[in-house]
Amino acid sequence: MKTELFRRLDEKKERIIEIRRYLHAHPELSFQEENTAKYIAEFYTDKPCDVREHVGGHGVVVTIDSGKPGKTLAIRADFDALPITEQTGLPFASKNPGVMHACGHDGHTAYMLVLAETLMEMKDQLAGKVVILHQPAEETPPGGAIHMIQDGCLGGVDHVLGIHVMSTMETGGIFYREGPIQTGRAYFKVKIQGKGGHGSSPHMANDAIVAASEFVCAVQTIVSRRLNPFDVGSITIGSFDGKGSFNVIKDSVELEGDVRAMTEETRSLIEKEIRRILSGLQEMFGITYELEYNNDYPVLINDPAFTEFVVKSLTQSDIPEVTSIERCEPQPPSEDFAYYAQQRPSVFFYIGAMPDNGEYYPHHHPRFDINEDCLQIAAKVMGALVIDYMKEGERDEDTNSSV
Repeated sequence: MKTELFRRLDEKKERIIEIRRYLHAHPELSFQEENTAKYIAEFYTDKPCDVREHVGGHGVVVTIDSGKPGKTLAIRADFDALPITEQTGLPFASKNPGVMHACGHDGHTAYMLVLAETLMEMKDQLAGKVVILHQPAEETPPGGAIHMIQDGCLGGVDHVLGIHVMSTMETGGIFYREGPIQTGRAYFKVKIQGKGGHGSSPHMANDAIVAASEFVCAVQTIVSRRLNPFDVGSITIGSFDGKGSFNVIKDSVELEGDVRAMTEETRSLIEKEIRRILSGLQEMFGITYELEYNNDYPVLINDPAFTEFVVKSLTQSDIPEVTSIERCEPQPPSEDFAYYAQQRPSVFFYIGAMPDNGEYYPHHHPRFDINEDCLQIAAKVMGALVIDYMKEGERDEDTNSSV
């Protein structure tokens, strides 16, 4: 059955690339993906599946029902782009100024559409159901996953799978890890209120820049002096809005920061320490402050048992284009796939997409691109997992029926 699936996907390889290039040329930002969602829904017109649109916003949920008893597996592909001006020079570069598919979500959607179509062609050989989660707004909190979940996209689903193409990993490689694999994150914004004045008379003012600068330095001690050395955490001050005249003492300063952590306990500890430092600054400098603090994407945790199933399945699938299956290190970025993993046993893993010459740009770079061979690999890898999963579900049903 896998051989037949691979053959059919080989026949559609150029079509997958064609779809990816169309989507690449027509990117849309998170929560604004109206045309992309319409394109996805129209792809399924007159196909043997159930299509539900506007799930949690622009989400599209497609159910492939084999008509036979078995488990239900959800497979997810995101489709939003980023506020980046493309500099690749590709003939299919973005036609939307200031918007770019700089993370590979165009490729995720392209392979998923063609894989879903192929699974429909073969659904008489399957058992159970496959649910395709076409998800918007992965890039921007609160993200599309949580809204789709709230709108019932996981109803009846037993497990969830997701992949990400990675320009930083060699094409042909499959990379996985059980347990925590991507960081949870938080965003904070602080307004430090002092008292403005003339630069010649600092004693008559209360310099917000001095207090804010102390805060920037002090928060770095959270990682170096408050976290266990074996824990993972980072704090980045990405914005310090203190611009003014050279001889004027600033009345107030606004800062924005990013927090990452590999456990929820670490994320909570960092928040607690940031609040403690601000309280101390208030006493130390006589300032006041306003804090906006939002924990958004949780730590992404792969279910160990389901990860074992994924590795076993792929090891035995003999996919010609796959050159290695490797356990990798956790990845620093955050992913709203984590919300699915909180609800169902899930696995998120990576497909190498590095250009053949080994020269690559990281995700979210204006010159980011992928090796399009990764799309065929992604389709075959996910297709093989679907087949093995549904075979397992069919055996479980047979065992239950014989009891």
